[in-house]
Amino acid sequence: MQSAGQTPCQGRCIGGRNSPPAAGAVSAYRGGVANNPETRADVRDFLISARSRITPHDAGLPAAGRRRVPGLRREEVAVLAGISTDWYTRLEKGSIDKVSDDVIGAVARALRLNDEERVYLFALARAARQTGKGVSRPREPQPPSQLQWMLDSMTLAAAMISDARQDILAVNALGRALHAPVFDSPTTREHGHANLARYHFLDPGAPDFYGDWHATADMLTASLRAEAGRDPHNTRLRHLVGELSTRSPEFRTRWAAHDIRIHISGTKTFQHPAVGRLTLSYHSMDLPTPAPSPQQHVCVCTAEPGSTAEDQLRLLTLVPHSAQTAHRV
Repeated sequence: MQSAGQTPCQGRCIGGRNSPPAAGAVSAYRGGVANNPETRADVRDFLISARSRITPHDAGLPAAGRRRVPGLRREEVAVLAGISTDWYTRLEKGSIDKVSDDVIGAVARALRLNDEERVYLFALARAARQTGKGVSRPREPQPPSQLQWMLDSMTLAAAMISDARQDILAVNALGRALHAPVFDSPTTREHGHANLARYHFLDPGAPDFYGDWHATADMLTASLRAEAGRDPHNTRLRHLVGELSTRSPEFRTRWAAHDIRIHISGTKTFQHPAVGRLTLSYHSMDLPTPAPSPQQHVCVCTAEPGSTAEDQLRLLTLVPHSAQTAHRV
């Protein structure tokens, strides 16, 4: 969906560039118990990755002695955080469930985590403190009719509502025409509904549709991590992550990287089979949903008035897919 250099937004609307980051990146959590090995592995892998990215010079420390690995040593992070080396070592091994928020905040400052990474680390701690088992949820309920009416009223904007798994729950006529390759994909026919993540990683035609497939893939993966943290017991979401990890080496590598980067607005580019390459502005936002309902998001793509992209959107309203308003995707 993007041209070179773009970075997409959180799963609400994938494919952004030059957009401000939004806090909310968190890790998938499986099982919901403090000693869960996967949660401990997430903590370990994330802290090691964050520590390796900071040099002694970055942290204002002398770079004396030979270093076997890049980045700071554990004892250096401990000094910067104001805790003992033994305490930090236990934390980096995944024992985060009994660590206070003050200590986690100190470690975040020592590792120079950005806002998104801080949210990610605190979410790992929350997940580790939770108890309970995964909950098998049905597919998310369709948005209320009033929201579909809202989408349909946007006649020169491509708009859709998606859920935590990147399932498309509702879309207007222009949104369906714009995303025709997604709706026509074998991944959609196989499962009976369109899913942006599954299309992106499992459909061989996806790289031809997105202006920058790799950047979009990075952010799609970060989005799924964020949503898994919001709803750590959602087994349907975990199953999707498992499916993508099994079938897509590209996804599996990104999921293991713990890269956190989320955007909610910007521009994105499509290579559309009917109207060619077009770049649109987008904005996405969370929809208010009653707890404990999973989060849903709306994403709206528009073109600058009088631009070539606006002419292309007008053309899309004339193609056959544009007549298929998806009241129930």
